[in-house]
Amino acid sequence: MTKRWVTVALACGGLMACAEVSGDTPTKATETGDAISYEAFGAVGDGKADDLPAICAAHEYANKHGKRVKSKPDAVYHLGRRALTVVMATDTDWGTSRFTIDDSQEVEDHRKPLFEIRSLLTPVEVKVERLARGQTRLEPCPPCDCVVYVQNRNRKIFIRKGLNQNDGTPQQEVFVFRRDGTIEGAITWDYDTVTQVVARPIDPVRLVVRGGVFTHVGNRMRQEKGYNYWGRNIKITRSNTEIVGLTHRVTGETEFGHPYGGFLAIQQCADITLRDCSIDSRKTYKTIGSAGKPVSMGSYGYSASLVVNFRMIKCTMDAINDRTRWGVIGSNFMKNILLEDCVLSRMDVHQGVSGDYIIRRTTLGYAGLNAIGSGRLIVEDSTLHGSHLITFRSDYGSTWDGDVVIRNCRWIPQAGRIPVQPVMFGMQNDGTHDFGYPCHMPREIRIDGLHIEDAKPPANYQGVVLFGDPAGRSQAERPFPYAQTQTVRVRGLKTASGVSPRLSANPEWARPIAFVSE
Repeated sequence: MTKRWVTVALACGGLMACAEVSGDTPTKATETGDAISYEAFGAVGDGKADDLPAICAAHEYANKHGKRVKSKPDAVYHLGRRALTVVMATDTDWGTSRFTIDDSQEVEDHRKPLFEIRSLLTPVEVKVERLARGQTRLEPCPPCDCVVYVQNRNRKIFIRKGLNQNDGTPQQEVFVFRRDGTIEGAITWDYDTVTQVVARPIDPVRLVVRGGVFTHVGNRMRQEKGYNYWGRNIKITRSNTEIVGLTHRVTGETEFGHPYGGFLAIQQCADITLRDCSIDSRKTYKTIGSAGKPVSMGSYGYSASLVVNFRMIKCTMDAINDRTRWGVIGSNFMKNILLEDCVLSRMDVHQGVSGDYIIRRTTLGYAGLNAIGSGRLIVEDSTLHGSHLITFRSDYGSTWDGDVVIRNCRWIPQAGRIPVQPVMFGMQNDGTHDFGYPCHMPREIRIDGLHIEDAKPPANYQGVVLFGDPAGRSQAERPFPYAQTQTVRVRGLKTASGVSPRLSANPEWARPIAFVSE
């Protein structure tokens, strides 16, 4: 395939740059008006022929000429087993077209994405020497709005505890840096030095990918120890992108397999919206973790890391309480998350979210709502089926440096599966482990309307507790203190059992908390 250098106009004040794209032309006229078709580049669409090379060529041509892409509605495109990645940089309408991904046989590179939604704009130079937590301005100003990634490799944070223990992750985050010098997504950490800076311009025009029905036959990889994550997915690194109406169905999973890092995998960008998508969860497998003991392997439908302003609107799935399936979402280093009108098996932030973490008119299944981070955590008009109303992950210190608000919600502990002693806020930190940062319980928790389905309690039931015994009863030295909640305000909390809730399973520990029942 012949390639040439072509000039691409950038959004940064008229700057120009070059992108390497294919010089190939269609083998026949496009069949969809002003849009590029896959068939024009040789795609067969019969579900058998490998159409991935043709799809690559079509998008290369579309990227070069600024054309949108539209697939054939009744086609079934097989994506083969070759190590190719389709670069998508223009609007694409997959409509009702179907795509087959078969990982049941050997593929050339199981980590490589099949598609990458990428900006054609080249990085710009931004100088950052140090940053302060909460900072909202920075100089000198950039030539255009951009997403900035910063890292301090000299400091480790999120030093994980437990069966998947590790020695932490370098301090890092992303933020939006406006051309007027303002920062969107205030700085989360103090940086006495910055060892890496990458600034990527934000495309001013939103890119939209619509439709597409993907059938994904699961891999059968055997590896007894450790994780070997698969890609074979859609990677999104372009800011200002929306995915609408995509469907991903999982089939062909067997007794053996290894996890996927997310069919929609979003990384280092801003302003991402997933709307009306439906992605299946995957089967849970086992492996030997870093502590030398068996652990479950997490395989995601959605994954997001280092994203500012992440939104999921009306995304749904079936079987949200099927415990043989892994929770459908995992995320790291996020700023500002909104789930609205969704039905999902879980929502999880592993290595933190800051800013606003909002769950609205959403139903979450057995794997529940998980949180680590800082800012405002708001759950309203939603139904949750998890073991806890909110789980603050103990492997990362059960920390939430901010406030929590619950409004007009319904909680069905353990999805009503068995009689349980419900603990509303799941957290555990005995103060003996250094997670790389100070750990906090939420400063203030406000409950304004909550119905708890505890109609089938265990014997000798004494009612729901808001907290179990987060710090433990041991009097051993605690070198890394766990800051306690200051105030709990409750109004309109009702239980199906009629038994009044209690503040904690350890009244002595809870004594300093101001409990206000309104």
